[in-house]
Amino acid sequence: MSDTKKHISRRQVLQAASALGAASLLALPTAKAAQPKRILVLGGTGFLGPAIVEAAQARGHTLTLFNRGKTRPGLFPNIEKRQGDRDPLKGEGLKSLETGEWDAVIDDSGYYPRMVAASAQLLAPRVKQYLYISSISCYKEPSPIGGDEDTPLAVLADPKVETMGKNFENYGGLKAACEQAAEKAMPGRTTVVRPGYIVGPDDPTGRFTYWPVRFTQGGEIAVPGAPTDPFQLIDVRDLAEWLVHAVETNTTGPFNAVGPAEPMNWGRAVAACQKSAGKPNAPTTLTWISSEFMSKQEDIEFPIWSPYYGDTKGFHTWKNTRAVKAGMRFRPIEQTVADTLAWYQAQLKVEQGARTKLAFTPEQEAEILKRWKAAKAG
Repeated sequence: MSDTKKHISRRQVLQAASALGAASLLALPTAKAAQPKRILVLGGTGFLGPAIVEAAQARGHTLTLFNRGKTRPGLFPNIEKRQGDRDPLKGEGLKSLETGEWDAVIDDSGYYPRMVAASAQLLAPRVKQYLYISSISCYKEPSPIGGDEDTPLAVLADPKVETMGKNFENYGGLKAACEQAAEKAMPGRTTVVRPGYIVGPDDPTGRFTYWPVRFTQGGEIAVPGAPTDPFQLIDVRDLAEWLVHAVETNTTGPFNAVGPAEPMNWGRAVAACQKSAGKPNAPTTLTWISSEFMSKQEDIEFPIWSPYYGDTKGFHTWKNTRAVKAGMRFRPIEQTVADTLAWYQAQLKVEQGARTKLAFTPEQEAEILKRWKAAKAG
């Protein structure tokens, strides 16, 4: 696999982390926490942030949101909001956070170590715990088979760089550096959470959503890889609920936030998408396209999937033992698929917008099928 292809895979995986949004269709647990906490969320209106808010509210915690007020500012009108910028050099910066005390900070919007260091240092005297949402991409490439939290981290060629790079090649190193900045500011009080693909209702990336929606359309469906390929993801609601649990239990340290609890293959995810379409008798044909062939395609990449081949063979094989022992739980893939499709279909009735755009087009699918068939014939 070329470096360009490899970096596109990284970009596809965790641009989601920079675009994260709200709201489950299912009711979250209503049992109240024994000791309500005060939680500050840096972000809170993208994808993961609102799911955190809902999970925390369901448990009776008190929330404060800090953000620029640009992404869905109308969300959660009854929650305290403080406006500013993660970059202390822009506008009012972190000024609105100079007062106040919280039991925990959940940082789901930190991408550059200078900015994470600024918030963590400012809050350290007035906060007990700092939860930083990192990424599986923080590890050094290529991903090992069955890697755990002790796998070597990515290192930036330029520690002061503040751009992701043309192909997001700096993303992993930046995330690793952000982890280190948070831990340096609050040693022993930091929780580092490393998700892979975050999916579920309200996902604005259109990556995972593509698959259940595509199966509702029938016809010949191009599917990459093989049914036996390993596959990992985490429902945004499961991640949010565990983050709240980690606050309640003051759980610290690094954790791979990938599911499910037991290994799952890509074939099960595809079958769940096919079942959710609700058209068991619809004329649908699956055309499986090999990982080796896909690894050579520089301009077309299937969403939510990485080749079980070459440098990305280990990507969907991360160990989650530590997180499971710390209370992380995962709903079945079938439920996530069904809820995501139901959300998408409901959203279509309200508006055609960014959250209803899919990450793979009919033209891309037709082109990859054409290439695959030509390669098989030739």
